[in-house]
Amino acid sequence: MSSTELPDSRASAPAPRIRAVRVAAGEELRSVALPGLTLTVRARPPASAGLPPALYVHGLGGSSQNWSALMEQLDDRVDGEAVDLPGFGDSPPPDDGNYSITAHTRAVIRMLDASGRGPVHLLGNSLGGAVCTRIAAVRPDLVRSLTLVSPALPELRVQRPAWPTVALAVPGVARLFSRLTKDWTPEMRVRGVMALCYGDPGRVSDQGFRHAVEEMERRLELPYFWDAMARSSRGIVDAYTLGGQHGLWRQAERVLAPTLLIYGCRDQLVSYRMARRAAAAFRDSRLLTLPDAGHVAMMEYPETVAAAVRSLLDDNSGRS
Repeated sequence: MSSTELPDSRASAPAPRIRAVRVAAGEELRSVALPGLTLTVRARPPASAGLPPALYVHGLGGSSQNWSALMEQLDDRVDGEAVDLPGFGDSPPPDDGNYSITAHTRAVIRMLDASGRGPVHLLGNSLGGAVCTRIAAVRPDLVRSLTLVSPALPELRVQRPAWPTVALAVPGVARLFSRLTKDWTPEMRVRGVMALCYGDPGRVSDQGFRHAVEEMERRLELPYFWDAMARSSRGIVDAYTLGGQHGLWRQAERVLAPTLLIYGCRDQLVSYRMARRAAAAFRDSRLLTLPDAGHVAMMEYPETVAAAVRSLLDDNSGRS
């Protein structure tokens, strides 16, 4: 993709003062500098020393905060870290402006190689699920187990509510949408996102809603917010149309790690009907479908998801 299709938000200009990212109790943030990019990592110190490492990878428009509830649930089983992909959360854009799934995959692999934490229990949601699938396929040495929550694997018939996300991939649409919605309040935007991503938005607490609004306000201040969204959307569309050995379904068939697949029956972005195909594609897989969950089951039902992850870890403890 051409870096001139959208305004270059990395052009030299006085950097605006952006409010700080929220850090929940018991969490720590650190910055990892790699050639060409810098990644922010959210860590939750484990309940005891010597636990196996885990890495959580968020979806499109999300951040490492999406995993806070699950990280807390699992801090007695794994030494968990969650990464902000380039251009999301508190990670700045990559120097080369590349937001393809391959680029996100490369960024996470480089971080794991640099840290020496691998192999890890790898968990991904949506876009992060596609990234984790590719990591497990091309670098099996880095993955102990794989947990995918509504992974963004290619669908022949994209669900209607997902079309706005697909449309963001079209050059100019992100700019147009940002102009058309300039009068929307952060509260309006958050309610829209929750209606799209949650099976039941009413499950979100008042405090959780306030935190989401604060994060939305922070993101809207970022000069590269729409650029990162548009280019990452384009990366998903490109990956969906890629065939051959680099196709995501073909790579899913190459994954050797024991895999937990989690789908929400109320997911408006990734159809739960893909669950059966995914279970057949991943050779060592187990499937959990949640009738009332939407696209972010780890945020909606962290206790249930944690129980399924614990079972995966227990059944494969000999491999850890």
